[in-house]
Amino acid sequence: MENIVEQLSKVLSPDQILTDSQLSSRYSHIWEMNVPLVAKAVLLPKSTLEVSEIMKICYDNEQEVIAHGGLTNLVGSTETKEHQIVISMEKLNAINEIDNDSRTMTVQAGVILQAIQEKATDNELMFPLNFGAKGSAQIGGIISTNAGGLRVLKFGMTRNLVLGLEVVLPDGTIISSLKKIIKDNSGYDLKQLYVGSEGTLGIITAAVIKLVEAPKTRNSAFLALSTYDDVVKLLKHMDGGLGGSLSGFELMWPQYYITATQPPSTTRPPLPIDHNYYVLVESLGSQKEQDRKVMEDCLTQALELGIVEDAVIADSHSDMEWFWKIRENVHAVASVTKYNQHFDISLPIPLIGEELAKIIEKLEQVDGVDIVFPFGHVADGNIHLIVGKSNETDQLREAINDIVYQPLLAIGGSVSAEHGIGVHKKKYLHLCRTEAEIELMKLLKRSLDPKGILNMGKVIDL
Repeated sequence: MENIVEQLSKVLSPDQILTDSQLSSRYSHIWEMNVPLVAKAVLLPKSTLEVSEIMKICYDNEQEVIAHGGLTNLVGSTETKEHQIVISMEKLNAINEIDNDSRTMTVQAGVILQAIQEKATDNELMFPLNFGAKGSAQIGGIISTNAGGLRVLKFGMTRNLVLGLEVVLPDGTIISSLKKIIKDNSGYDLKQLYVGSEGTLGIITAAVIKLVEAPKTRNSAFLALSTYDDVVKLLKHMDGGLGGSLSGFELMWPQYYITATQPPSTTRPPLPIDHNYYVLVESLGSQKEQDRKVMEDCLTQALELGIVEDAVIADSHSDMEWFWKIRENVHAVASVTKYNQHFDISLPIPLIGEELAKIIEKLEQVDGVDIVFPFGHVADGNIHLIVGKSNETDQLREAINDIVYQPLLAIGGSVSAEHGIGVHKKKYLHLCRTEAEIELMKLLKRSLDPKGILNMGKVIDL
């Protein structure tokens, strides 16, 4: 009887199947490129049809499959085992169409976010999704994790920017609905099943994404504040004063800001390092002089009202790049610690200051915790934490998890604002989903993947 790799060789060319020593240069996460991938094989399909043929063979053989995109996921959704086969989407990397009139782009799953942004810009349009890993993250993975990023306040999560999807089901069935329309109330919105499902219900192979007109102006400013109450006041003040053009509102605690702007970082601080909170704001508009004046007026009023202690506005494109590098260069902050844990929790906005203070205080009392870096989007209730620690023991990791996650149940928060559940957060899913919700998730998984072959063990356990 033929083994499964031999069967797959009938639908793929030799250079599309990697096995044995060929896996030594592969990895399961972009931050762990020194750890060789463990898998039975890596497959490199070049079309949706090839993905379909692969899944038919795997389904018939009850072969477990893990889908790989840009490998920037932070919750273990791309982790593999020796008996599993990896389908990497890297060769499905074509931008099939950009439609200026409908303001849409049709792309294959392996297209890098930065390539999408640049193509949109070339056509005087913008794909508003943006985050630090834009140079590595692939759109298929972005959709399957429902990524958030730096402009959720104005444009929403990834699911708000997806109009159509093409998906291959575990049995190889192709579900293709690459529509460009925004309104479609014809029955269940099936594409939303796959947005955020982390590859457990189907493999996304193509998408139609929504673009917007490219803004003609962009203004950014760094602000320093003394209290979290002032941060909340500033959000309301800027959102109202900018007349709906506020597109970014990023909060940094001093631990993060100082580390991101002091050696070994090569980025200098735009404001002194003796404040309690730092906020980076962005507005997008169409009237250069008017938009600049509105931003300046808002900042002046905030200073006069005592909401803000200090402020500096970007005077050039290079200034804006400088400001946003501080917020986006998460890897540089994390690299100052030998070991670290990453969190992306959601909390009600008014409670963030108080709850984070409690969490940080408890973390700093734990033997093995060296430093805590808090930062986040705030305007959508999403706070990130990088916890630097001295070791990688399970005991320390779980102690840290419990401190960060357990308070979320009582305040209606979430253990995952944008990174997903994967394998690392499964045991905490019950803190933000009811038993009935989790059972419904299991029902969907069993219905769409009855043999349990697709990203099995991720998100939920059956």
